Amino acid sequence: MRPRFVLLPLMMAAPLVAQEPEPESGEPLSVEGQPRWVQVGLYGFGARIGADFEEGGQAVASFSLDLGYVYTDRLRIRPSGELGWLSGPNSYVASAELLYRFTPNTNVAVPYVGGGIGLAGNSDCSTDPGCPSIWVQFVLGFELRFRDQISWVLEYHAEDAVRRHRVFVGLTTRPGV
Repeated sequence: MRPRFVLLPLMMAAPLVAQEPEPESGEPLSVEGQPRWVQVGLYGFGARIGADFEEGGQAVASFSLDLGYVYTDRLRIRPSGELGWLSGPNSYVASAELLYRFTPNTNVAVPYVGGGIGLAGNSDCSTDPGCPSIWVQFVLGFELRFRDQISWVLEYHAEDAVRRHRVFVGLTTRPGV
């Protein structure tokens, strides 16, 4: 009976060892020779802290997940959330962004640009008829490798169709470095 429990994990590990290597950065991802336009999974995460420069300004914390690629590993799908506090009512933004990275993960520095939409609200939403609202967003960022799979990140977010401006600094993970 015990040899079966030893052989079962070994048989399950064989397909994992036989997987194909990752394609070079910038090449289309493929499965069995066919392009795969979207690849979804948890490829990384990030945490940032920053400031909102609208009116009285707010301190803002932001968290993000790197959830996949579209066509190439340089075009990333990234949902994120932001929480603002201090001046004025507390605020939140839940976003879905598409980011294009100009260089592969193997580079020390990785600049990127992107855009998306966000659902924004605040703690006074119950009395505000225009709350929550949909915001168009623009992202401009730069990663600088800190460790093998961890990078410093500096980001600028133009939110609410470029009516709000937020700057963030933090850490993020990089897959496959």
